[in-house]
Amino acid sequence: MKNNITYGELPLENIKEYENISMNYTTNKKYQIKKINNGLGGIIFELVDVPEFYKDFGVKVEHWKEIFDLTNWKFFVAYNAKNELVAGCVVATKTANCRMLEGRDDIAVLWDIRVSNEYKRQGIGQKLFDMAIKWAKDSGFKTFKVECQNTNTSAVKFYHKQGMELCAINEFAYPDYPNEAQLLWYLNLKD
Repeated sequence: MKNNITYGELPLENIKEYENISMNYTTNKKYQIKKINNGLGGIIFELVDVPEFYKDFGVKVEHWKEIFDLTNWKFFVAYNAKNELVAGCVVATKTANCRMLEGRDDIAVLWDIRVSNEYKRQGIGQKLFDMAIKWAKDSGFKTFKVECQNTNTSAVKFYHKQGMELCAINEFAYPDYPNEAQLLWYLNLKD
């Protein structure tokens, strides 16, 4: 299937199509955060078993458009042989009210990355990630930032494999999901 994939950019006027790409997972693992001496002695991540749960990251692009001006956002996508969207990633930049950008114009944030279940583990997510990094470097951004959760163990492993550095942990970022912690990863693009 991998050989029948084509890649490109989704124009802003067509971004509603992005909603057709599913993103969900089932897991029975998470990275538990163990603080030594209330954090002063360090933090240990331990992969532990949890009761199996399903998470769906259904996306409504209209919601993004209500909150943000998407003019400076980039949508990279992958199509199968039938010209159906099967994967995509979104890079947010230069958006005044986007907290993930920290009020800076030199950061690019991987806002979303998703690969439909039947196309996972074929290198498609890697290719999209590489496209996003190349675009961010070529566009002069100094830092690439990504958010994921400690319950999305595949994402944690993926970002670590990319050479990203885990720089922040927020155990209280998701009040509706008290068992999840926000992990913020950074990659220096200046090198």
